[in-house]
Amino acid sequence: MTSPQSDPTPHPPQGHTHAHTHSHGPAAPVSRHLRKVIAAVLIPFATAVVVGLIAFWPGGVPDHERTGVGFDRQTQDGKVVQVVKVDCADVNAAQVPPTGDTSTPSGREAVNEQEGECAKATVEVTSGDDKGRRFVEVVQPDAPRQLKEGQGVVVAYAPDAPRDLQYSVTDVNRKVPMALLAGIFALAVVLVGRMRGVMALVALAVSFAVLTLFILPAILQGSNPLVVAVIGASAIMLAALYMCHGVTARTSVAVIGTLISLLLIGLLGSLFIGWASLSGNTDDNTGLIKGLYPDIDMSGLLLAGVIIGSLGVLDDVTVTQTSAVWELHQADPEMGWKGLYRAGIRIGRDHIASVVNTLVLAYAGAALPLLLLFSIAQSSVGTVANSELVAEEIVRTLVGSIGLVASVPVTTVLAALVVSADRTGPGGAQAATAAPARTGRGRRRKTG
Repeated sequence: MTSPQSDPTPHPPQGHTHAHTHSHGPAAPVSRHLRKVIAAVLIPFATAVVVGLIAFWPGGVPDHERTGVGFDRQTQDGKVVQVVKVDCADVNAAQVPPTGDTSTPSGREAVNEQEGECAKATVEVTSGDDKGRRFVEVVQPDAPRQLKEGQGVVVAYAPDAPRDLQYSVTDVNRKVPMALLAGIFALAVVLVGRMRGVMALVALAVSFAVLTLFILPAILQGSNPLVVAVIGASAIMLAALYMCHGVTARTSVAVIGTLISLLLIGLLGSLFIGWASLSGNTDDNTGLIKGLYPDIDMSGLLLAGVIIGSLGVLDDVTVTQTSAVWELHQADPEMGWKGLYRAGIRIGRDHIASVVNTLVLAYAGAALPLLLLFSIAQSSVGTVANSELVAEEIVRTLVGSIGLVASVPVTTVLAALVVSADRTGPGGAQAATAAPARTGRGRRRKTG
């Protein structure tokens, strides 16, 4: 009865402040010894990343002579100023007359080009040296992209073509809706995440900068895609995790777990991409890249894509597992590292199931048109899986998923060892959990 009155008056405020701090920050600060151990691992790693960035820094995309093929064309902005409906026979007079056979796609297209109603669009160039110049674009009735008056478009410029054929419409200008969508996304992140949301957007900008200023130009310069991807992904990982979650021991454990998982993905990817003889040169875009830059290792580029594509999901898994172990330790400070690991891995199993399914569906969604083509051809599952286009996605999905699955036990055991080894450190967990309840009751009795 007398103990609350005999306690020194500073104790209740200190106990209350300590509990409040833990509810908003790390579950328990680690000791100086453990901070030194973590720093001994991460400082050399971060130094190696910085040295790698400096050593492989490309200094810009190498110049080349434009081929005018695919994306490798000069483009300008344009605007459709007039659209007039005309008889297709008048604008397609030079084409071969249709046979009348509409049983094939080419036959139906030929008939439409002669008998349908086409759109004759007048387009004005709105940027570049030829700003104000106009040209005519004829749109067939079965074309997937129809033009309308006032619409913004992207026009390609072919300097070697005859003057009347130098400009053509290649795409629709989507800058305004894309910018608006990006603004809505940023606003939603900031409103919900507040300061963490702001830091997440900054980390996203850093990731994009590393990708566009370092990874892509360095690969085009002829550097090894795997080495460049590992350096770039490590830089993105360090920036994103520490900016979003703070420079803490908890974040450092997540960084180490992510690093180990990335190394596993790199090793498995390198083994199976080579074993399955995946060239990485499977479509028009990769063929164009190989034609423009013959020295690029396309299989290495494929592996680089696997590493970078897995990084975002890895961050989520490792941070979640580390936070779970920290909270478990805060709830039961007497639990040893084995108990923490068992409890943490039970949480991780649910995470594994959802994350692996997410990764598989993401890759399947990206390859959906290709899968439809195989379905139309009525190919067997074995035939589809053996084709290089699909085999690339299978290897990409399975290697990334193995890395994700491995990250759960790796990160969980690291976090369990760190927090359990710190139980007797300064300001230990026992005092942190016991003091608030007693001092809070004493405070209420004194103020009541």
